[in-house]
Amino acid sequence: MPVQIIRRVGDPPCIRGSVTGETCPDLFELSDGSFAVIGTDATEARDQLLPPGAVCAESERIVVVTRETLIRAKKDIPDV
Repeated sequence: MPVQIIRRVGDPPCIRGSVTGETCPDLFELSDGSFAVIGTDATEARDQLLPPGAVCAESERIVVVTRETLIRAKKDIPDV
């Protein structure tokens, strides 16, 4: 069975003040227990800023979400 999005984590963009309600960072919990993130691709600008031991593979992207997005999602992120 393919992995599916089971729920949004945090408040939807329209509650966080998005004018269109559609084009904002977002977080989702997946059916396999991992999380998917919609954010701004900042790989080129931030790859060289990674600390020693942190590497972004070619198949990975550095994605930036606003502080507000993550803070509002905190209440929905499980402790375990």
